[in-house]
Amino acid sequence: MIHFVLGGARSGKSSFAEQQVIELTRQQDKRPVYLATATNIDDEMTSRIVKHQADRGSEWQLLECPLALAETIPSLNKSNIYLLDCLTLWLNNQLYGVIDKCNGQQEQHLQAEINKLLTSLSNTSVDIVIVSNEVGLGVIPMGESTRLYVDYCGWLNQGVAKIADKVTLVTAGIPLTIKS
Repeated sequence: MIHFVLGGARSGKSSFAEQQVIELTRQQDKRPVYLATATNIDDEMTSRIVKHQADRGSEWQLLECPLALAETIPSLNKSNIYLLDCLTLWLNNQLYGVIDKCNGQQEQHLQAEINKLLTSLSNTSVDIVIVSNEVGLGVIPMGESTRLYVDYCGWLNQGVAKIADKVTLVTAGIPLTIKS
């Protein structure tokens, strides 16, 4: 089962997704595992990561996947419920891994990684709640790399929503089921 949770910044999507995973682990007597995509790129991000870890508590196992997400998913154990937080940070990591390459190579790299991830998710049999930012509701970004990022976030979200069993949009802390 794939449950895809979308929302804007500070919408409450991560808290909602964590609650979904905790409920599933209690119902199915499984362990919660956090698949983290964030990296410690600066002091502010380190503070965010520490806060996330403290907020979710010690019952969670942590598996860090800043880049090799598609390669990690096939090895996940069915005796766990997974929370993948978040796809937009994973895509950011992919983009910055090839930022110095010309635009065509960036686009090819992003599309290849998205395709690998979608294939991996399509073939998984684990229960996973996936968090992503809905970045397409704001203004059109001015910079070329930011526009590239927003475009691929949108395509990534569409791809995951298509294969997900359930999709929830969280706005102002209120979950709205858009696919069930």
